[in-house]
Amino acid sequence: MKISILEPIGIDASKFNQIQSSFEKLGHEVVFFSDRNENEAELIKRADGADAIVVSNIPLSANFIANCPNLSMISVAFTGVDHIDMKACNERDILVSNAAGFSTESVAELTLGMILSLYRKIVGGDAITRAEGSRGAFLGTELNGKCLGIIGAGDIGLRVAEIAKVFNCRVLAYSRTKKQIDGVEFVDKATLLKEADIVSLHTPLTPETKGLMGEEEFKAMKKTAILINTARGPVVDSDALCKALKNGEIAGAAVDVYEKEPPLKKEHILFTAPNLIMLPHFAFASHESFGKRIDIVVENIKLWLDGKPRNIMN
Repeated sequence: MKISILEPIGIDASKFNQIQSSFEKLGHEVVFFSDRNENEAELIKRADGADAIVVSNIPLSANFIANCPNLSMISVAFTGVDHIDMKACNERDILVSNAAGFSTESVAELTLGMILSLYRKIVGGDAITRAEGSRGAFLGTELNGKCLGIIGAGDIGLRVAEIAKVFNCRVLAYSRTKKQIDGVEFVDKATLLKEADIVSLHTPLTPETKGLMGEEEFKAMKKTAILINTARGPVVDSDALCKALKNGEIAGAAVDVYEKEPPLKKEHILFTAPNLIMLPHFAFASHESFGKRIDIVVENIKLWLDGKPRNIMN
């Protein structure tokens, strides 16, 4: 079989040689592309003749699927698969596996970093210092003892909860499935929004979660509360978030995800919002997580070839 790795996903020449050698021993061909290219026509060329492909968060449309007649398996080097036309894949019986768990630590750690950056005004403090200023009236806020509300109690959300408990936080969670987790109270969405000092989003993007945080939700939060989004951009209504920040309905926010991948156009509404930290979608990106990701996507293909697929997405 032919396997095409459509983009680098952190693979260097040495690692590719290892991957290529391991598949060649099993009788399979591996093709690797060392640059990222989102042009669909180019992607179709790269996937030509491939039975399995590896891709991260580059969108794959129904047209791409239709132009890859040999394709039987997609190993996604990402946790979410909302950028893949799953309907087209299901119609063709193309198996899609994700890289479950590769960035749990990375995203959870950055989530805490974003909270602390907002609470302790780290970004503003750096700017003041570089402008030859002093602390002045700057007063930070302690995380210790605050109420953290987690929307989406999957692996990442629960890891954030675990870390937050070290800061003596009360942890609330809202999720489709209630779980028995020591030190985590599962509540409804309304209760979480009303009581949380911090609302942190860790839910996948689905028709049900799109626009999950809008005008009503921001009005329901404490005026002293902050929002953290490391999930998916469309889970939050950007216009509503901007309005909430401008009107003082919430105290601040930090986001790492948007309706589209950065770079963002300068006209984006969030550039006008106060008390907002904007990051370029890199919560998942660390040396450690990229190493885990490569191992997971390769193992996904090997297990599929062995008739034992895992991390299957529907």
